[in-house]
Amino acid sequence: MSLQKTSILVVDDKRSILSALEILLVPEFGDVTLISNPNQIVFELRKKDYNLVILDMNFTAGVKSGNEGIYWLGRIKESKPDISVVMITAYGDIETAVKALKAGASDFVIKPWDNEKLLATLRLALQLNISKKELNVLKDRESVLKREMNREQRYIIGSSPQIMKVLKLARKVAKTDANVLITGENGTGKELIAQEIHRMSNRAKELLVSVDMGAITETLFESELFGHVKGAFTDARENRQGKFEIAHKGTLFLDEIGNLSFHLQAKLLAAIENRQITRIGSNDPVPVDIRLISATNRNIESMVREGLFREDLLYRINTIQIELPPLRERGKDIVSLAEFFLQKYTSKYNKRYLKINRQALDKLMDYSWPGNIRELQNTIEKAVILSDTPVIKPEDLYLKSVSKSISFESIATLEEMEQKMINMAIEKNNGNLTAAAEQLGITRQTLYNRLKKDGK
Repeated sequence: MSLQKTSILVVDDKRSILSALEILLVPEFGDVTLISNPNQIVFELRKKDYNLVILDMNFTAGVKSGNEGIYWLGRIKESKPDISVVMITAYGDIETAVKALKAGASDFVIKPWDNEKLLATLRLALQLNISKKELNVLKDRESVLKREMNREQRYIIGSSPQIMKVLKLARKVAKTDANVLITGENGTGKELIAQEIHRMSNRAKELLVSVDMGAITETLFESELFGHVKGAFTDARENRQGKFEIAHKGTLFLDEIGNLSFHLQAKLLAAIENRQITRIGSNDPVPVDIRLISATNRNIESMVREGLFREDLLYRINTIQIELPPLRERGKDIVSLAEFFLQKYTSKYNKRYLKINRQALDKLMDYSWPGNIRELQNTIEKAVILSDTPVIKPEDLYLKSVSKSISFESIATLEEMEQKMINMAIEKNNGNLTAAAEQLGITRQTLYNRLKKDGK
């Protein structure tokens, strides 16, 4: 940060001192605010993100103890612990100077001052503040980086036309900064596609920061995404960057964005449109440069029609939409994924001799996989753990009693077929009746009437 872009607050009860410091500091540092009443300090610190405070030691006529300055130094550090404070006084009491330094002051200047020495002192104090801020940024980014590095390395497995089409589109989009919305059922690998887009993008050397919107409570939403300053609320014990700031120059992945409540969508939209955020407890906007990728398993278009999702936010997040196919539509990718997970878990559980026979693979191919890849992974892991023989057979695979397709032999009437289709549509859409009705090509009221007729 250039010192010309720093902000300095000067607090002194003498107008002549304020005028002299303004003339000296403005050409050197640019943004200088002057106040004569120390009671305004806390208000000013909340209003703007200052880098340095120049603080007088005595504000009451005839008082020379320096205790007033020490008191206000404590209030400043309580509000902004990382800010640099340079104390200034007409009385060269070494004991008071040591007391101020112990209380958190960066340095101590005696009136009358030498201009060059004062400027040198302020430059050092400002550099200290900038270094602290940069260190905090590095700490926040390091914690995210550690989490990303500790994540299990995952790959996109498969060569079906459906998944190759998705990867082709992802490669096209990756080199741009276009916002991407990834849709698809639970467990289809939406986060993997987000990681692949980031890996192939011009931002690949920066962080990919993932946020599970479904796991963030409404009360923590702003703090988690936009950050906060110390003291902004009861548990805000230190300044903290939000996910937008941490993802600066990189990619921000908002998973399960369809779970975000309507009134919080407006806050997210403002941050995306303005490309800046404001931490809780601060009035200073922070510019952010991010590439946004969102994902959801919900039918956002239906949510817009029902007034549950903002249409303007939808337009912002889905410049490009990538629809992931469910596993049941990916053919032999089921076998490829099963063999991948088999290798992974036989290694993990020291059962490298274990194989899966053709009949078991056929059973996997014939299953509908309502839980998609995540369910397949769990199924293979469970089979490896429980297997007592060198071969995984069909009976070793614990699957839900859901068929991949409707078996005509098991249906006696047209009414039964209709009932099965309705049940499958509801299950596929995770109980969302509006989405199920849309898939079946009927109105929501028609679906309600049919369910009522069936006693559901």
